[in-house]
Amino acid sequence: MTMRHLVTGGAGFVGSHLVDRLMAAGEEVICLDNYFTGRKDNIRQWIGHPNFELIRHDVTEPIRLEVDRIWHLACPASPVHYQFNPIKTAKTSFLGTYNMLGLARRVGARLMLASTSEVYGDPEVHPQPESYRGCVNTIGIRSCYDEGKRIAETLCFDYQRMHGVEIRVVRIFNTYGPRMLENDGRVVSNFIVQALRGEPLTLYGDGMQTRSFCYVDDLVEGFLRLMECSHTGPINIGNPGEFTIKQLAELVRDRINPQLDLVYRPLPQDDPMQRQPVIDLAREVLAWEPKVSLQEGLEPTIADFRRRVAPN
Repeated sequence: MTMRHLVTGGAGFVGSHLVDRLMAAGEEVICLDNYFTGRKDNIRQWIGHPNFELIRHDVTEPIRLEVDRIWHLACPASPVHYQFNPIKTAKTSFLGTYNMLGLARRVGARLMLASTSEVYGDPEVHPQPESYRGCVNTIGIRSCYDEGKRIAETLCFDYQRMHGVEIRVVRIFNTYGPRMLENDGRVVSNFIVQALRGEPLTLYGDGMQTRSFCYVDDLVEGFLRLMECSHTGPINIGNPGEFTIKQLAELVRDRINPQLDLVYRPLPQDDPMQRQPVIDLAREVLAWEPKVSLQEGLEPTIADFRRRVAPN
């Protein structure tokens, strides 16, 4: 049976890849985006398709629609963008999630919240299981996003307890792939853009901070499995392969221009030193684990940036 899916943030990096999967499966899709970080180019191939509808809308305002599934991805997810207007970021997480849960309750839809590994803050437990409650600075420059997502999770579980709304909560770890914005300030896009422009690669701190990088196709597969299973979450979806930022810089540099220098700058406030998911729960309840290695995933990611980034 065909279902009608609402994807908030559907013109964004991750949202557009989810839209592709749903459309390819023959589902009906309503894409909602305010184009702060989303781009019409990301979903252009579906415009005019009878199963696809595009609405320019900000989730901080209520909307009335008839849908079966709500994939709530709307929120800027990179520090450059979420710190641009931190009050709006907090409103997007709180009011946006509140509005989407109200819609889910009204029409009986199941809602999946795209939460984040940022709820773990700068973790004192490594690697991070879902049971870890986090170490977040409530008044720091990242808290508009970190605490925003924490209250979004709270709202989901309160709507489940009070109103019986069907929820799914996924905690996303660092994700990369085609359609990332050139200016989003995330480490993968930063390094690729700098290398393509022939610039030195900028590392913050000593470059020994670690991250775990999940290719976007693997992430979306995890989404689809979670939405259709009976597990509520929260559930970590990420790649447990752990790399230092310096290792990532060297991987990118070697693929684009091995002659480039690495330069070091001070570490920003509250930048986590370690980030690695425990994915035992995803393996157990979703039969999911990432398939694409960082080395494999960098190839199509770099190719996509080459089409968009002019060398200096």
